[in-house]
Amino acid sequence: MNRPFSAAADWGRREFLAGLAAVGADVLISRTLSAAQTSTAAPHRIDVHNHLTPPSYASELGPKHLISQQVLNWTPAKDIEDMDQAGVATSITSLAPPGVWTGDAAAARSLARKCNDEAARLVADHKGRFGMFVNLPLPDIEGSLREIEYGLDMLKADGVAMFTNYGDKWLGDPFFNPVFEELNRRGAVVYTHPKSANCCRNVLPNIPDSEIEYGTDTTRAITELVFGGATRRYPNVHIIFSHAGGTMPFLIERFVNLAKGPAFASQLPQGFLAEATKLYYDTAQTANAAAMSALLKVVPVSQILFGTDFPFRTAADHVKGLKACGVFTAKNLRDIDRENAARLLPRYRT
Repeated sequence: MNRPFSAAADWGRREFLAGLAAVGADVLISRTLSAAQTSTAAPHRIDVHNHLTPPSYASELGPKHLISQQVLNWTPAKDIEDMDQAGVATSITSLAPPGVWTGDAAAARSLARKCNDEAARLVADHKGRFGMFVNLPLPDIEGSLREIEYGLDMLKADGVAMFTNYGDKWLGDPFFNPVFEELNRRGAVVYTHPKSANCCRNVLPNIPDSEIEYGTDTTRAITELVFGGATRRYPNVHIIFSHAGGTMPFLIERFVNLAKGPAFASQLPQGFLAEATKLYYDTAQTANAAAMSALLKVVPVSQILFGTDFPFRTAADHVKGLKACGVFTAKNLRDIDRENAARLLPRYRT
């Protein structure tokens, strides 16, 4: 495995290295423990929606202006500080959009491998604080199959990260069947994150796609997976959707009725809800009464996972929001904070 976090070239991590040199590793660990002890809760939460910025990602996409300043400014030290302020024990990392694909399969394979090696190095350097989802060079199917094998078998990743769409194809499209067949064979966890599809970029002037389109694209992927039959064909794949499932809870009546119609009744004999409740949904950017109330009317608490969207939002925002929204009992919050994720990701059960 490469050790890129020790390389000298990464301008995105200089702050971390400078801080490490100033205080020393022992002092940094001491500060981490001290922050955790003074937090409102001992570190126990598992954040399944946390974006790292590997040095290779910053150096390749930063100069092309393909990633935001928040992504460029990410460092391990900032992430750990945010975790400690909210009692987060472990964050499972993945890349923020747009991912490694820029149109060239060889380049995407190379960047995916570099990013995954760098993520694994982060996990090794901060034992117990970070996990990782394998980042894939989709829509390159063969390259993705190789990266799944490498990431899960060699790097011992917690699962695989995928985006809701790849240009003009959404998850659930038959194009992705070879990938889902392999993930189903492995019983893998798949974390998904939305990004803008070819059809729907800059729809409203001056309104970022993330504000409306991300929630809509999450719903498109859920719809394609369920109505295209993938959730039934691949029952051993455990899929996490970001942002409380996007607009799916609001549209639930339409989906339930569509599943009863002649086009889908035979392939969805138990209806839409039977499939939707197999999926998992995180709390990132949706830790409020409206979103959580709607989601809880569709799925049980067992399917909701703690997610923060760091560095775009803080963990403390989500801890406060989930407590203040008035939707959950104390036991519900314990399950969302950790127990549901620990059941899904066995290495975190203890």
